[in-house]
Amino acid sequence: MSDIDKRNRLSEEPFDYQITKKGTVVIYYEGKQIKNIKDREAERLIARIKEVEENITAVQLLLAKITGNFKRGNEKIGKMKSK
Repeated sequence: MSDIDKRNRLSEEPFDYQITKKGTVVIYYEGKQIKNIKDREAERLIARIKEVEENITAVQLLLAKITGNFKRGNEKIGKMKSK
């Protein structure tokens, strides 16, 4: 088992991406848009994805790393406070 994905979450393929005509990359997590990547960072990401596109887990890992720590478990609390 890899030390990176101990809970085996990336095998469920939670991340998805779309490359637009303008060259930006839109990243989705479980169907919800979470991040837009533009310019040089997008070019680098597209190149890295094309290098490892046969390995789905590697693509998922790239997308997880670029989104960072966006999910902390307090999303429901934040939504309830704003209402």
